[in-house]
Amino acid sequence: MNHGNRIAELREIRGWTQEDLSRSIGITRASLSHYEKNRRKPDFEILSKLADKFGVSIDYLIGRTNHTELVMDDDVREFVDNLELSDDKILERINLTIDGRSLTEEEAKRFIAFVRMERIMK
Repeated sequence: MNHGNRIAELREIRGWTQEDLSRSIGITRASLSHYEKNRRKPDFEILSKLADKFGVSIDYLIGRTNHTELVMDDDVREFVDNLELSDDKILERINLTIDGRSLTEEEAKRFIAFVRMERIMK
């Protein structure tokens, strides 16, 4: 099942019209129709709004899983949202990758330093 079918199915189960759903997430009915008919793919922002509205994960919406429940509970989501990547213990436990290759601890620290420097320069 693709994203369009999932969106349409979730909307219909709840008894919402395309107009109801599109208005509630701030897009046009025509845009929602294009998503449901797989003519266009929703961007990350729209996928996030749809997932929140339906109470499902983005992975479910895009067909990566058949489990509708959210992957992270609120406590885990808060932890992840506030994760500080400079903490050495966290860097040891998280596998950061670029182009399919794991970053070494030193590369991860340089990446963090780069982002910090870029923020200072802005």
